[in-house]
Amino acid sequence: MNIAFFLTPKKEVICETPKSTMRQALERMEHHRYTAIPLIDEKGRYVGTVTEGDLLWKLKNTPDLNFKNTEKILLEDIPRHMQNKPVHINAHIEDLISLSINQNFIPVIDDNEVFIGIIKRSDIINYCYNLIYHEI
Repeated sequence: MNIAFFLTPKKEVICETPKSTMRQALERMEHHRYTAIPLIDEKGRYVGTVTEGDLLWKLKNTPDLNFKNTEKILLEDIPRHMQNKPVHINAHIEDLISLSINQNFIPVIDDNEVFIGIIKRSDIINYCYNLIYHEI
């Protein structure tokens, strides 16, 4: 099955840019209750995912950094510990199962490497569940 059926389009995905600040990401993630969000560059390309853990490690490992001055730290300057691998829109849902083990979502890009949305792990699990219980 083609993944387009499972795609959450870019306009419905909460994203940040590498030039966004740590504070912007923290506030947006808190507001939406997300543990990770994609980073999209000025050309619309997926460049990575920032996680709560990345932000916490930066806070822990940066002397004198506190919530108030996180507005001075750009996301592009924060080391990322997870590399959420993107897939092309022509991938099949079966190809995503192994990726979803370690990723909350899988970024989807088009043939020009432009970010077009995500596939959520919950959608992959629901697909697998339906396959198993409708095949029995």
